[in-house]
Amino acid sequence: MTIGLSPETAFVFMLVFARLGSMISAMPALGEAVISAQVRLATALLVTLVMLPVVAENYGAIPSSLSGLAFAVMGEIAVGLVIGVSARMLTAALQVAGTVIAFQTGLAFAQNVDPTQGVQSALVASFLSMLAATMVFTTDLHHLLFAAMRDSYLMFKPGQMLPVGDFAQMMAGIVGGAFKVGLQLAAPFVVFGLIFNLGQGVLSRLMPQVQIFFVSMPANIYLGFVLLMLLLTPIMMWYLDHFSMGIKEFIR
Repeated sequence: MTIGLSPETAFVFMLVFARLGSMISAMPALGEAVISAQVRLATALLVTLVMLPVVAENYGAIPSSLSGLAFAVMGEIAVGLVIGVSARMLTAALQVAGTVIAFQTGLAFAQNVDPTQGVQSALVASFLSMLAATMVFTTDLHHLLFAAMRDSYLMFKPGQMLPVGDFAQMMAGIVGGAFKVGLQLAAPFVVFGLIFNLGQGVLSRLMPQVQIFFVSMPANIYLGFVLLMLLLTPIMMWYLDHFSMGIKEFIR
């Protein structure tokens, strides 16, 4: 395999790096905020070097005008960001599930900075997000991310007009699916919260002299942790299936 240092090669390398670099910076696991910018940049450069001989034939000649060159670069960045953000939105299911679990177990005010999102969120949601990033690498699902990078050239040919309407519809479906899956993952905790609060209300009516919140809050947190311990494996397995199915939408 030989790669020349011609202007055409430099042009193709720039476009491939624009697409893959933007995808890596937005994707989950590979583009997490806990990973330094230098590591993410080096990963993008290495992936570009590997992908260049494979996808170079999809690009045409160098545009003759500056506007054409800018249009080509912006188009590649847009495609990369759409795929990367779509993949990241799949992880929003755990954010929704973690937030609902925190509310139902009395841990809604226990918040910290989520390293994977860079924002403050419930402690349970941060834990599930970090566990999800670990599980993606452990189960080799990050290979699907690299496959999506390669097959993106089959779905979105360089130089063609971007299907903006399809992008918007796809993003809406992914966001809606994230909320749906998040609520499904947290459904046992919703049932637990309803039963616990109902029992708490009955107990307060039967024994008004008991300081019900003083007794119920530790019990709520303790039972919530026990339920999370019992359901953590099914939750993560269900999430990994949801993640793999979502990424496979970009693989042909």
